[in-house]
Amino acid sequence: MDRRMFLRGLGVLGCSAAAHPLMTTVTLAGSDGSRVLGDHRLIVVILRGAMDGLDVVQPYRAPEWAGLRPSLSTGEGHDLDGFFRLHSGLSALKPMWDAQALGFVHATATPYRNKRSHFEGQDLLEAGTGMDLPAHQIKSGWLNRLLTTQSGLTSETAYSIGREAMPLLEGAADVRNWSPETKLMLTAQSKLLLEQIYHDDPLFQAAAAEAILLAERGDPAKAMMQADELKPNEIERLVDYAAGRLREDTRIAAFSISGWDTHRGQSGPLTRNLQQLQSGILRLQQRLGPQVWGKTVLLAMTEFGRTARENGSQGTDHGTGGAMLMAGGALRGGKVYGQWPGLAEADLFERRDLMPTSDVRAWAAHVMRGFYGLDRQVLENVVFPGLQMGDDPGVLL
Repeated sequence: MDRRMFLRGLGVLGCSAAAHPLMTTVTLAGSDGSRVLGDHRLIVVILRGAMDGLDVVQPYRAPEWAGLRPSLSTGEGHDLDGFFRLHSGLSALKPMWDAQALGFVHATATPYRNKRSHFEGQDLLEAGTGMDLPAHQIKSGWLNRLLTTQSGLTSETAYSIGREAMPLLEGAADVRNWSPETKLMLTAQSKLLLEQIYHDDPLFQAAAAEAILLAERGDPAKAMMQADELKPNEIERLVDYAAGRLREDTRIAAFSISGWDTHRGQSGPLTRNLQQLQSGILRLQQRLGPQVWGKTVLLAMTEFGRTARENGSQGTDHGTGGAMLMAGGALRGGKVYGQWPGLAEADLFERRDLMPTSDVRAWAAHVMRGFYGLDRQVLENVVFPGLQMGDDPGVLL
């Protein structure tokens, strides 16, 4: 029996019935987030299912737009810059755009091409590798590798909120797991029993101490958090928990929202998903408060975009180039970043998808370099192997 199995079996000592099936790896790790990572906060949101960036940030002034999307191009929206229009599902974020705390990157993607598989695309997005180094060979995520570049990690390095760890956080840096609907309950007798039984066993003594900490303190995160497969009614609880930790020592948070695969009747599901994302961002801004929000950048990215042309079911199919959403008080927003490739058939990737003109990893790398002062060589060879960052796009204030 190892430490992981010990923690999973704590139900016999007082875990609730709901908690026991959801307990996964729980590990104490090392980080003094406020000392090692400085005062900036980085939040990464993985939008699972391939969000349609062309519908979120609509090139409504492009001459090909209405012809490519006869039903999807008729919706309401807010003009952003005379060429792009913001989807109505994000309408409450327009004041954030006006305040230059919201921005987008268009026509961006990972190096993944052609096959358009959700599983492969998400693996590559979270591994942060190129096609010359497949994700299954590196076995770690880019946020985890970011942590390993920092020296002086001495207490809780990472926190994972959700039923299972995302590849984004897998690697040498330990990650602690917590689920919004999980509550670990230990009676006073159970606590005393754990302390006495494992007093002289270093391995299980550490696990027992961790279980007691989880029960007494409600899983306080210090450096990184993650949530997976969020349900709509979980977003407020997640954001409140994350904001509470980010106001303290937490400096990096990550979670995912699923449901962005819109092959049929795209308008309804996409609007609901965007409203959920919008609600989370606004709540995060409110809960963090002006001082912390002013030092925060949130990056919401997806595995790939969707086809330029809508299909016969008023939806879109798996594509290539997509869009990334950026928000936060440390952002130089109010702008759609990236080189626009055009929507003429000859300009499309394989004559069907928005042509990628930038690597989504580069945008994250420039934010991390600005926040943490990482050397370009470390970012291009360790955090994102094979990346060519290019010039600084100036997304940070």
